[in-house]
Amino acid sequence: MTATQAEPAIPAAPTVQQRNKQIALDCAAAWNRWELDGILEHWAPDIRHYSEDRQVDTQQMIGAMKGGLAAFPDLHLDVRSAVAEDDRVILRITVDATHLGEFMGKAPTGKKVTWYMLEELRFDADGKIIEHYDVFNYLPMLKELGFVPSDDQ
Repeated sequence: MTATQAEPAIPAAPTVQQRNKQIALDCAAAWNRWELDGILEHWAPDIRHYSEDRQVDTQQMIGAMKGGLAAFPDLHLDVRSAVAEDDRVILRITVDATHLGEFMGKAPTGKKVTWYMLEELRFDADGKIIEHYDVFNYLPMLKELGFVPSDDQ
């Protein structure tokens, strides 16, 4: 090798934050394939879930996830941003789906709906999710399904 040739760069190992962000994005991709196991494999056995700051046990969370897929079997998560800091990752997500199953007591309408969510995931040193927080903005969907008046009314 001559003095003018640079040695090939060795890619740096991903940081913990990059690893955690990739796991979070992998979970969103599993949602988009409707593969709950692709999400559950990243959960620590003692994971704690919080939905809108209320603690939810793991079986309730899995039930809610299955219920969501039953009501909206074509749902698609579009991760608009992902931020990793320390042991946490925040995802800002837009969800688009079609109402094809019962939801909140409402029979399927076949309507296209949208809602928004934030997910905060906290990871342990091994890359397992140990805390999961979510916050939903269902208002656009509730308007589209007629649960609340639309802006036009």
